[in-house]
Amino acid sequence: MKLEPVIDDDPRSILRALRGALHGAGPALGLGLVSQLPGEVRAGTAVVVTTSGSTGVPKSVVLSRDALTSSALATADRIGDGAWLLALPASYVAGLQVLVRSLVADREPAILSGAFTPQAFAAAALTMVSTEGGERVPTYTSLVPAQLSRLLDAAEHDSAVLAALRSFQTILIGGQALPAATLERAETAGARIVRTYGSTETSGGCVYDGVPLRGVQIRIERGEVQLAGPVLADGYFGDAERTEATFLRDDAGTRWYRTGDAGLLDEGVLRVRGRLDNVIVSGGINVSLDRVERIVRGVPGLALAVVVGVPDERWGEASVIVSARGEALRRSEAVQLEEARAAVHAEIGPHARPSKLILVDELETLPSGKPDREAIRRAVIALH
Repeated sequence: MKLEPVIDDDPRSILRALRGALHGAGPALGLGLVSQLPGEVRAGTAVVVTTSGSTGVPKSVVLSRDALTSSALATADRIGDGAWLLALPASYVAGLQVLVRSLVADREPAILSGAFTPQAFAAAALTMVSTEGGERVPTYTSLVPAQLSRLLDAAEHDSAVLAALRSFQTILIGGQALPAATLERAETAGARIVRTYGSTETSGGCVYDGVPLRGVQIRIERGEVQLAGPVLADGYFGDAERTEATFLRDDAGTRWYRTGDAGLLDEGVLRVRGRLDNVIVSGGINVSLDRVERIVRGVPGLALAVVVGVPDERWGEASVIVSARGEALRRSEAVQLEEARAAVHAEIGPHARPSKLILVDELETLPSGKPDREAIRRAVIALH
């Protein structure tokens, strides 16, 4: 089966090509860096998504028609059916799934054109109001935490943005962990938020508010979250070794995806604790940067901060907090750092305390909206 690279990132172009790929009438789509990898894919493939991810390691994930549609149908089963607004890049799986859900529901998606701004989001949301049989058609969208935070800031003084946030039946939030403070702000504003967990390898989010979607299974093996179900990718394009290492079969023949995330099941609810490999050794003691970041984000003004590891002459490695200016300006940098260090000390111990707080005008992000952790880490090292 032919793989057709999609050079044009325009979501409408991707939507047209995706319609053919899902219905089997057109070639499979190649999104992202996969445009550099022409070739053939197995029958049933709909999309190959290539992304460098937050660590800078490229991977090309092969997604079948069955996996994508299974994910879309399971989402509708959980939160309901309706009209979707695309506010994320369509070349990444979260944005791609907005288009898939729209096609499966046989509805034209609303598309946010140009750069994301709260005002553009509000204008697009308000154009979606429609009725069928006298009943309002529910609307949905998918965002990353940074977008939600911008909308909440704007909603404090812009009634149109506030109305837009409240207009959605459900707003899916994924891509990274949603800080508790941001979730509380959103709920106070009247937004209906569902936190999602998943990846390109699972056709997008497949665990909503800690509970797997229909057909999805979760197990914890040696502290690692592993997922199974019809939403799994076929593997990695042109990389049999990585596919074999990441997708495993148990004795019963069930195929499991190794997420690389640490987690636990608490009465059937998944609690993700961060990346297993996002660890530094500081003074001979392992420190989970994800755990430190979660604690730091509880400090006022640091809700979207990123914690990275850097070389340290004394301790070998140390953690550094990087945050965008904004709310942080309302309080001194020294006070915020001290509060963050005290919170980490109290929950983990003195060895895990961040060494510095660096304020920047804007955090570097990937096109998907996630923080570009590798670029942020390199910038911090360069400062030293």
